[in-house]
Amino acid sequence: MASKKYKLFLLGVCSLLTYGSFAQQGGTYDIYDSSVISSKSRTQQNEFLNNTYDFPAKPRNQMEIGISGGAFTVSGDVRAKFPTIGGAIHIRKALGYLFSLRLQYLYGIGKGLDFVASNNFGHNPAWAGKYSAPVRTAGGQTVSSSTGTPGGPYDKVFYNYKAKVQDLSLQGIFTLNNIRFHKQKNSFLIYVGAGIGGTIYHTMVNALDASGNPYTALFNSITPGVDQYKNRKDVLDKLKAGMDDSYETEAENQGGRRPKIGDNTFKPSGTVLGGMAFKLGKRINLALEDRFTIVKDDLLDGQRWQEHPDGDAALTPDYDSYNYASIGLNFNIGSKAVEPLYWLNPLDYAYSELNNPRHMKLPKPILDDTDGDGVIDQLDREPNTPAGCPVDTHGVTKDTDGDGVPDCKDKQLITPTECQPVDADGVGKCPDPECCKNRMADSTMGCNLGDLPSLSFKGTSRSLSSDAKAMLATIASKLKASANCGITVTGYPAASKASQALCNKRIDAIRMYLMETEGISGDRITTNCEVGGGDANTVDIKTTNK
Repeated sequence: MASKKYKLFLLGVCSLLTYGSFAQQGGTYDIYDSSVISSKSRTQQNEFLNNTYDFPAKPRNQMEIGISGGAFTVSGDVRAKFPTIGGAIHIRKALGYLFSLRLQYLYGIGKGLDFVASNNFGHNPAWAGKYSAPVRTAGGQTVSSSTGTPGGPYDKVFYNYKAKVQDLSLQGIFTLNNIRFHKQKNSFLIYVGAGIGGTIYHTMVNALDASGNPYTALFNSITPGVDQYKNRKDVLDKLKAGMDDSYETEAENQGGRRPKIGDNTFKPSGTVLGGMAFKLGKRINLALEDRFTIVKDDLLDGQRWQEHPDGDAALTPDYDSYNYASIGLNFNIGSKAVEPLYWLNPLDYAYSELNNPRHMKLPKPILDDTDGDGVIDQLDREPNTPAGCPVDTHGVTKDTDGDGVPDCKDKQLITPTECQPVDADGVGKCPDPECCKNRMADSTMGCNLGDLPSLSFKGTSRSLSSDAKAMLATIASKLKASANCGITVTGYPAASKASQALCNKRIDAIRMYLMETEGISGDRITTNCEVGGGDANTVDIKTTNK
């Protein structure tokens, strides 16, 4: 029956741990949520939000209350029975991400029963008046503790006890694994701790049966010697079958010297502990813990005398202790507060800000353009472009006809390939066609179309007005009548790139009108923009030899 109970208990524990692995883990909070900041820390939080202080204020965090149960075992001079039960409740408050304080109340019942017989019980008042033990007198003679007669016979007893132990301790607990460098959230914690407190206990001994008689016959019926160590189970079974569970006799205590609270002995105690907590939700976790407590007393088990067959009184030099191995449930309580700090990763905010800055002040980027051509230095393939020269998207000076002279200095913006190389002004020298090399001298006579009109543009207009088109029609008729004549169309832009670009568009509009509307061959028309050579809104047309 007991085996089935343990199986059901283990099944329940496994179910809780499985649930915890899929539960909402939490583990973070919004660093900008001022509702979880206490009033005394609000000034620091405001300075942080205003970028005048680097660290955010510590948020209010919930308190933890817990309840646990488990195996309680006393370690002393008498071998302990296992398992015996214990229970505890506590309240815990985090003072930081690593350290917290816990106030815990523990209640446990410890039992013990030796399977080895003892006869040096004459100095223990719980046994001495009821059984005959060898005691050495002041004169060195060994006599019976009950009759005072030398030589025996002497009884043997099997030490046992039942101790009811309570303590209240204040413990400092250190969390070992909530600072995570490669994971944001914590689903379980490992912790260790130590504390000081006070222990009260009341120990009883089962020295008499239900009729008030000692277990002399039962104890003496068990054969002493090494067989007891080999057959301890048989010895213990026989003792349990022959003894009741009354624990009617007060165990030895320190008499008037002991501090007392009621019928209990009070002693200071020290505790060390370690455990793991598994998160089942944002407000609940399951804890597995082992706690060891040492008490400044050697009578938790009711026995402090060493075993000497000749009856000498010798005290054991060590203190008794007890252990509490438990499983418990812890609950977080409190509103307008984050989870207990030991469940939070203090690196969460720093890593989040590095990955996606929301708070840090970033300087305004400075993108230099040393040559002022509109292309930043990081992308400029020509870092020293002359002032006023148009460039392409890579910051390189434009050279439309590829003659090696940039457009801003090229007096012949489009030089045919056959007319290159060009002079310093970008003007090429085209060779005479083969058909014209042997022409009559009169075919190379000069051309005179007379004075040709200038065209005017308004503002930034590049469109041809009706008057301009009429003038161009007149010029076209003269060109058609003089096959060996050509014209040069010249504009006078300012030094700015915008003015030069407007000039090019205007002379291109004149050239295209003569070619497409009036039917003049493009090789009879030369265009040019001379910076600062005249009125920027006037275009001159002059006669040239073809």
